[in-house]
Amino acid sequence: MQRAIWDLKRRLMPLLHALSKVYWRVFQPTTVGVKLLLIQGGQALLVRHTYGAGWHLVGGGVKRCEAAEAAGRREAREEVGATLGLLRLFGVYDHFSEHKNDHVIVFVCDDFRLAEAHSPEIAETRCFDLRDLPAEVSGATRRRIEEYLNPQWTPAAGVW
Repeated sequence: MQRAIWDLKRRLMPLLHALSKVYWRVFQPTTVGVKLLLIQGGQALLVRHTYGAGWHLVGGGVKRCEAAEAAGRREAREEVGATLGLLRLFGVYDHFSEHKNDHVIVFVCDDFRLAEAHSPEIAETRCFDLRDLPAEVSGATRRRIEEYLNPQWTPAAGVW
């Protein structure tokens, strides 16, 4: 029974994602999200969603009355089964495409442990060498990793 419910949720993710785009267009809400640069041994842990193409940073929305750091820890646990150590602020970014008014807080963490996770929104999890990312990495993910590799980078605000 549990597996059937999980499979149904996984199949519904593309529809729910499409409906959220309609919601953003009509209501144009202000949202806050978190993303995590999970880096160990020169590799970044990335995810591929069930509702879209490409590889992305782990993360998601900040819930009402939830602290950004707590949201990052929750999303890491839910999406990839990660327990995180110290989180460092990496940057704050604005994301206005797809009729969004979204603000994304990015943390970096190099102290984490992975356990098995099952999320209906995650199709695949994989580690990639920071200097040899696949072509399917999202533009924003690629930019954050390039910033991370820049020795002069300091926490900043910018465009997602």
